[in-house]
Parts: sequence; structure tokens; C-alpha cells
Amino acid sequence: MTQAPPHSTAALTGEEVHAFAGQVTRLATNVEAVVLGKPQVVRLALTALLAEGHILVEDVPGVGKTTLARAIAASVQGQWRRIQFTPDLLPSDVTGVTIFNQATRGFEFHPGPIFANIVIADEINRASPKTQSSLLEVMEERKVTVDGVPHAVPRPFLVVATQNPVEMDGTYRLPEAQLDRFLMKLSVGYPTEEVEIDVLKGAALGRSPESLQSVVDTEVVGELVALAQRVHVADPLLAYAVRLAAATRQHPRVRVGVSPRGVIAVTRAARAYALAAGRAYVVPEDLKALVEPVFAHRLLLSPDAQVRGVSALDVLREVIESVAVPAPAVV
Repeated sequence: MTQAPPHSTAALTGEEVHAFAGQVTRLATNVEAVVLGKPQVVRLALTALLAEGHILVEDVPGVGKTTLARAIAASVQGQWRRIQFTPDLLPSDVTGVTIFNQATRGFEFHPGPIFANIVIADEINRASPKTQSSLLEVMEERKVTVDGVPHAVPRPFLVVATQNPVEMDGTYRLPEAQLDRFLMKLSVGYPTEEVEIDVLKGAALGRSPESLQSVVDTEVVGELVALAQRVHVADPLLAYAVRLAAATRQHPRVRVGVSPRGVIAVTRAARAYALAAGRAYVVPEDLKALVEPVFAHRLLLSPDAQVRGVSALDVLREVIESVAVPAPAVV
């Protein structure tokens, strides 16, 4: 019997579902050894990895944004790079540059730090818009074009970007086109008192992302990505995802709602999310759990809503309440 190709639409077997969930559990356990008390944040971040999406982690300093990114990178045995974004960073510092080689009398491409499996873009909003735009192509198409020549980045490829929403001096707001390249926008948040005590104990023992051992390699991640693409999404659930997006476009407090790209993103993420839970099919609860991290950064609120202090999350909670969920019998 021939083995199904990576992008086969063949139904997943129980063994494949069990293997996928087991690998995700191993990854989550490894990451949670240093990212304490945030199991849902870790699960969402791993969902993005296995859905081949990128993550924007936005939160105040010191709550573990970079720790989360580094822990994911340390858990996957592959190339990872960290780029510290600053106002003087140039696009070529990210993508690479073509240099003339005197010995060979020809031009050679020297790849930049973007050529890695996991790229940590630290404080991405501190770079100029020109440098930020250098990520647009590679985040969408997994390739970089330098001097008219395309260069593919390694697969799997994940960008984990961080930004501080409070300190805005010397920063450049990410444009909507850049935000739309991120599958999810996450917030780590402050820990509880008990968790913070554990963080202090871990710091005293030297527990950090550097102390983690990798639990999977890039080949395994690629296999997991292929398995996630085979998860079944019933037609009523596809229609449910479309109705959720349409409700954001028609909401009176929204100026620009979720685009079709956002609908594709939430269904792609739902496949990985469902499989990590040990199911070969998506249920409405998967989509509900992903609406906020996948849709929130894609909404542009009306000026009136901004003045009244309404947030994108407030709007999405109303949307989830207003859109009818498909009946279980047809899911």
C-alpha cells in the first residue's frame, strides 16, 4: 500500500491523530518548563507553528514575550536566528545582500538572518517602515527576492515578532498589510502570584530557554504540518467561519472587517488546533477559541468606537454571540 503524499486529502487514521497529539504535548511540556502558567498561550503559539503561520506577541516589558519565542526555537532542532529591530536596521540586514566576489568574478548572495526555520523579530515596531516591509514577501511566500533573484527560506518557517504597546516613543506602527501577515496576535499577560513565585525559583536555578533540549526536528515539524492540513472541516463550519467574518464587516463599530485571507487563516489554524486536541475534524469550539487571536489584529475600528474605548476583542465577543453555531448533527 502506497504512503499518502504530504498534502493528501486522505482521512487521518487514529494512529496519526494520536501521534500528532503526542508530539504537540511534548512540545508544549518543553515550552511550559520556562513559560510558566500560560498553557493556552503556549497551545496557540504551537498551533500557529503547525499551521505554518506567524505570531505577533504584544505585551508590556518583562512578562515573557521573548522567552516564549526563544522556548519555541529551542524546542525545535533547526536553525533559529534573533533579529533585534532598531531604527537604523536596514532591509539588507534582514534579507541579505549580493556581493561581488573578486576571486570568482561574479556576484554571490550572502543570506541574512531571515534564512532560518524560526526567526525571532524582537521589538519589530522599532524598525523603520522600509525595514518592516522587507518581511512582507518572505512571511507570505517563504522567499526573498534580492536584485531580482528569488531565494527560498528553509521550511518550516516561522516568524515570532514581539512588540511593546505601551512605550511608543521611537517606534513605527505596523501597517495593516504587515499585521495581516501574522496568523495570530497573542498577549502573555501577568502571571498569578503562585506562578510568579515559581518564576523566581526557576530564575534562581538558572531555568531559561537556553536550558531546554530540543524535542522534535524540522523534519518532524514538516510531517506534523502535513497531517494538520488533512483535518476535516465540514461545509457548515466553513460557512460558520465566513459568517463570523461577514459579521465583523457589518458591525457598526468596525471600519474595516476581516478579509477572506483572515477566514483562510482561522480555518487553517482550526485544523492544527483540533488535531492537537486529538480530533481529525474541526468543531465550532475550535473556531470560537481562535476568533480572537486570529481576527482581532485584522479589525480597524471606527473613530467613534476608539473614542468610546471599545476594543477589537469587545467587538469579536459580540460577533461570536450574534452568529448562530451550526447544529451538531450537521458538523
